[in-house]
Amino acid sequence: MGHSMIYKILAKKIGDQDFKAGEIYMTPADLVFTHEVGTAGTMRVLDKIGATELYPIEMVIISDHFVPASILTHAINQKKARDFAKKYGIRNYFEIGRAGIGHQVLIEKGFIRPGEIAIATDAHATTYGALGCLGIGVGVTDMAVLLASGQYWLKYPKVLGIRLEGKLRPGVSAKDVALKLLGDLGTDNLIYWMVEFYGSGVSTLSIDSRACLCNMMSEGGVKSCLVAPDNLAMEYVSARTDKKFTPFVPDEDAYYDKYLTLDLDKVEPMVAIPDTPTNCVPRKSVSGVEIDQAFIGSCTNGRIEDLRIAAAILKGKKVHPNVRLIVSPASHEIWQQALNEGLLTIFNQSGAVVTNPTCGACIGAHGLLAPGEVCIATSNRNFKGRMGSIDAKIYLASPETVAYAALTGRI
Repeated sequence: MGHSMIYKILAKKIGDQDFKAGEIYMTPADLVFTHEVGTAGTMRVLDKIGATELYPIEMVIISDHFVPASILTHAINQKKARDFAKKYGIRNYFEIGRAGIGHQVLIEKGFIRPGEIAIATDAHATTYGALGCLGIGVGVTDMAVLLASGQYWLKYPKVLGIRLEGKLRPGVSAKDVALKLLGDLGTDNLIYWMVEFYGSGVSTLSIDSRACLCNMMSEGGVKSCLVAPDNLAMEYVSARTDKKFTPFVPDEDAYYDKYLTLDLDKVEPMVAIPDTPTNCVPRKSVSGVEIDQAFIGSCTNGRIEDLRIAAAILKGKKVHPNVRLIVSPASHEIWQQALNEGLLTIFNQSGAVVTNPTCGACIGAHGLLAPGEVCIATSNRNFKGRMGSIDAKIYLASPETVAYAALTGRI
């Protein structure tokens, strides 16, 4: 029986052995990432355990959640992140206005590399699997211990292998694939599992699409998610870093606790209806639902591929008079590219509000919903109160679905 990607990555880091699901293993990490909220929390734990210096692990700190700071608490957390970087000499500290949403920035600046392990104080570290990197989200206690000791504890997960075949039809995106899978697999069936995507269908997906897919799988409770790296992934990473890395793909006879095959040709546009990301249905079944707000952005769908899709739909048209549309590019690199391509002008002329790169509207930092309002968003969560009032309703969908909804005033 062959081996999965996670087996090969851990075997390289801690030694080849008979890994068993449910058992605890200690492993080093290649990279750690904290945002302003995570940094502040990690600092408290480091102080509590008496740590005076950090283990030499590559670290990145980016303020991205509440940018620019709108209340004093957010400003204080951002100052703590700056002070932490200065105290410990963290070279990879990115001030606001110079980075964007951390998960995207790590990918586009070459910090995420195939075959490595990246630990972050955020559940959507699963995004890094787009490049074959084992991304794991942790709490501030685990992050503090890792920074102090250089070791992270991992309960070896059960692994679901998903073979992708075929190619997406026009108008269907990776977001629809993720929503389809989340709807089929449910809320509780993948908690602390690992998901690995492989098969001929992988090569038909762009890096942006793979990042969206891995990001969304976090909402099924998975510990991490990996896409088998191919030539496209190798070229993408090599263009962004000169550091050496070792990619791993699953063996043809790799052992998985569960197998699944998905034909991309058969996926249709999907929507997650209130109030969980796994409450997914075909878009046609909720057609006609009126909306008050539309949001295109987040670490799920704020990439250049997403903005191009939305701009192509909005070009020369106006957002419905009863709808407000918020567009948030995921990084300053993407913001600049969208500016150069004229996408921001299209959004502006359509009547949309274009913000700086930030988690912003996704986490309810701005663009809040009033009681009774309805929003359709490209973000990853639609829990009650996520974007404002607990009496508001949030639907999740692809950039195409959201853009059309913004024009027509309904899904």
